[in-house]
Order: sequence, then C-alpha cells, then structure tokens
Amino acid sequence: MRSIQEINEKIKKKEAVVITKEELLALAEEKSSRQLLEEIDVVTTATFGPMCSSGIYFNIGHTSPKIKLGGGKVTLNNVPAYAAFAAADLFLGASALPEDGPRNSVYPGKFSYGGGHIIEDLVAGKDIVLEAFTYGTDCYPRRSLQSYVNIKDLNEANLFNIRNAYQNYNVAVNSSSRIIYTYMGMLRPEFGNATFSSAGCLSPLLCDPYFRHIGIGTRLFLGGGVGYVVWWGTQFNASPPRSDKGVPQEAGGSIAVIGDLKQMSKEFIRGASIQGYGVSLAVGIGVALPLTDEETLKYLLVKDEDIYAPVVDYAYDYPNRREKVLAKVSYRDLKSGRIILKGKEIPASSFSSLRKARQIMKELKEWIKEGRFLLTEKVGDFPRTGHAPRPFKERPL
Repeated sequence: MRSIQEINEKIKKKEAVVITKEELLALAEEKSSRQLLEEIDVVTTATFGPMCSSGIYFNIGHTSPKIKLGGGKVTLNNVPAYAAFAAADLFLGASALPEDGPRNSVYPGKFSYGGGHIIEDLVAGKDIVLEAFTYGTDCYPRRSLQSYVNIKDLNEANLFNIRNAYQNYNVAVNSSSRIIYTYMGMLRPEFGNATFSSAGCLSPLLCDPYFRHIGIGTRLFLGGGVGYVVWWGTQFNASPPRSDKGVPQEAGGSIAVIGDLKQMSKEFIRGASIQGYGVSLAVGIGVALPLTDEETLKYLLVKDEDIYAPVVDYAYDYPNRREKVLAKVSYRDLKSGRIILKGKEIPASSFSSLRKARQIMKELKEWIKEGRFLLTEKVGDFPRTGHAPRPFKERPL
C-alpha cells in the first residue's frame, strides 16, 4: 500500500500516524485490517533485558609521551579490558569480571561489579580508573598509565553487541533436588519456579518473524540513542520450528547492533549482576516497523497467546549439548505469573522488563511523531534457510 519513502515524507512533515504495538492490538479489536492499513503508518516494538553478548569499544587518545595499549594489560576499575588492537583502542565485554573477583561462589553479593556496570557508569558520566602496563617501543616509550577517564574525554565510544534481541527463548526450570544458579536466575528445586526472558508479542523480532523489514542497515532505538543493525547475531537460526502463524517456537534469529554510547541513557543501559553466574548488561532496543502491506500487518497482530516458548530443564538438559523440550507454554500464561507443568502450577517470572519495553515503544513513537527519527530500508538480508547454530566439535589435543 505504501513505501518506506512515502512514510518518511509524512514523518518529515510530522503527519505520520504512529502507534505502539499494544495500541495496535487494542485498535484491532475495533477496526478491520483494511482500516488499520489505511490509517496507520508506523508501529513501534521493543524489548529490554539482559543481553550478555554486548560490549563497547572506545579510543582514549594518545598520551604524552605515547603509550601502546595494544599487547599490554589494561583494567578499568580493576576489570580487564581487551587491549589487542592498536595504541589507544580498547574493547570491554559486558560479562568481564575483576581479576581478583570470585568466580565460583553462589552467595549473594558476589559478581557485584563487572563490565556491564562499567558501561552503565560511563553512560552515566562517572569517572573510571584506567590502569595500563605494557612494553615500551621507540615510538611508544611509555610503559604504564594510571588515570581517570570519562566518556566526555573519549574520542569515540560505541556500544557494539554481537547477539541481541533473541527471537523467542527458553523457559528455564529445575527438576533436581537442589537450588541451581544460572544465567536465567535462581531456579528452585523440583520445578519450584520458571524464568523466561522476552517481551513476548512486544519484541521486535517476533513482530517481523521472517525479517521482511529488519535486516542489515535497519535504524533502531538502542540504549536511549540511535543505533543500527550491522549483521545477523551469532547463533542465528534461520529455520526454527514455527507455528502455523509463522511464529518461531524456540530461539530463532538475533541481531548484531551498534550505536554511539555518548547518545545513550542510564535509563536504558544497566549493568546486571546474576547470582552464581556473573555479570551482564541490560539493553533497551526498539524497532519501528513500517505498515507497508497486509503481510506486515498480519505478523504485527501476533498476540502473546500465539507465541509459545520451550520449557527446558536447566539441571540436566541445558548443561548437555542438546536440550530436551519438556513442554511449550504461551507468553500469555508466562506473563500471568503462573504456568502448568507436569500437572503442577508453578510461579513464572521474567528477566525482561515489560515496563521498560513499553517506555521504549512510547519514546520511539514520540521521536517519529516529532520528525526526529526516520525509517530505513535494509541494505542486506539475513540468512533465509540452511543457517543454524552448531555445537562445538571437540577434538582432543
């Protein structure tokens, strides 16, 4: 019915009709598909939750005398950064832990600070202690550096996440007789609770399940600023099992994204401590989907009761190479706080924040209505078939 270029012209004139995914579902109770297509231009979708495969790269600028960080040892607030680039470039992963920090304890308070928290502190404008020890060369004679750094002083600081916004994911449970601690949180024994991590029908990749609009080059809301999809995410599954409505029924696609950390807000970039597991980074992602045709609308109208997630036993199945699916439960049931498993009603809780997802959808909606955010045509497609994650092939030395 309309092109992205036509929608962008309306956005520039502040004439575009933009609504959130929740508003679309409410309107669909009152109006026909034809009316929705005629009246609405853009629908905003969003998710917010821990995304461990995240990190930042940044450039501190040259010191006097000059120092070569590449090949040396660098820490930020005692958390190791990756320094194997050039003289002044560093990478910090969200899951990085202090070198002297505990790594095997499951007691509260452990893993209280790591890479994700440093990223949050940088976004918040806090000073970070940088310490570097390296070897000297004729062109880079300095061998050590101890200094505060602040995001305002950095030449470039970019969030670069290699796997975000998973398209559906596991529901974690524990059948054993003891408490276990996982990246999905604490799981009580004998199916005492279930945890999940998705915004369900609000999540961008579940609203565009075949990646008709989301692809390489897609502009999006990232951590409170503007970002872009740069590639498909690692462990991308192009052909997950799907329902008759095309909804993936297990972990499917994911996206690799990049954005200027200096634009971002602590409101949507938060360090996370996960007891007994480690540190992560909670990231806010919002995607504005253009309502271009009937097929786009069909997928956007997916509801929580249409989306089923696999239940996996993290006590036995997850540590092994292949997980066994115990059952499939809908996001309607998960979001109700209770699911039925093996005839037992158990509490369910989310690692994703629906409140934050709603906040992101509304903020992105305002950006578009004010003409501050234009949509993009993707410049490249994700794999369609034949691309699936493979287990590690262990070969003894």
